[in-house]
Amino acid sequence: MTSHSLLDCLAALVIATLPCLASAQTLDKVKSSGSITLGVRDASVPLSYMPDGAQPIGFHVDICQRIVGAVQKQLKIPKITVQYQTVTSQNRIPLVQNGTVDLQCGSTTNNAVRQRDVAFALTTYVEEVRMAVRKSSSIRSVKDLAGKTVVTTTGTTSVQHLRRNVRATGLDIKDVQAKDHSESFLLLEQGRADAWVIDAGLLSATIANAKHPADFAVVGEVLNTEPIAIMMRKDDPAFKAIADSTIREMVRSGEMKSLWEKWFQAPIPPKGVRLDMSAPEGLQRLWAEPNDLPMESFATK
Repeated sequence: MTSHSLLDCLAALVIATLPCLASAQTLDKVKSSGSITLGVRDASVPLSYMPDGAQPIGFHVDICQRIVGAVQKQLKIPKITVQYQTVTSQNRIPLVQNGTVDLQCGSTTNNAVRQRDVAFALTTYVEEVRMAVRKSSSIRSVKDLAGKTVVTTTGTTSVQHLRRNVRATGLDIKDVQAKDHSESFLLLEQGRADAWVIDAGLLSATIANAKHPADFAVVGEVLNTEPIAIMMRKDDPAFKAIADSTIREMVRSGEMKSLWEKWFQAPIPPKGVRLDMSAPEGLQRLWAEPNDLPMESFATK
């Protein structure tokens, strides 16, 4: 066999095995490796954040830990090593798709476009998109943004919601995008942006942990209502079934409500502030009848 023939055979073998590698199921991967990788955010307070810069904590991180426990029980293995991968709004979906991340435990909106590429567990959080401003500003509504600079975080659905509202109202604004939530708030804090548009819960949590929280306020009409869910790879029904059944049991037992109180009503790290947020009515309805419907279906309910 010539060297070229050998190379051709090796190439054909690699190509032939690619579908098998691409379709490898998460439970098989975890069982063979003894580990699972959770995608986490560094500043999505209080869903997933890193107050000490190292150890991720938060509402969704706790839920993901419970899912890992259920996976361990299902596989009947003594231990699963949990690894963490910090993700951003831009890379979270690719990292799930390519197998780097097994469960994405951040603050991702479940929508129809994303469902083409990834799967979502049952909705665990419902958010309203609004804006944060300095209290000293005159901005209290979307119409007040005329001529203003508005920051959104790259890769979030808030970018689309802002632009849709701007087109509908004919406003002339300067739309800037920051690489992450921390940078978005920094631009607002430094006066380089007049408003920051994102999930209201994230806005409230970020303001509560700011150096001068009294200087900022969440204002304006609701730009969109969104179901937020834990993300995983598509076409892996066994893994999704474990995630969904874990969430259902947490709701049924009252553990989900206790977690809400822990992260949204009790003092949280790093400053021990209280967000004092009640569970939205939309989320309470989902606790009664859990589903994984995308934003488009949710909005019409």
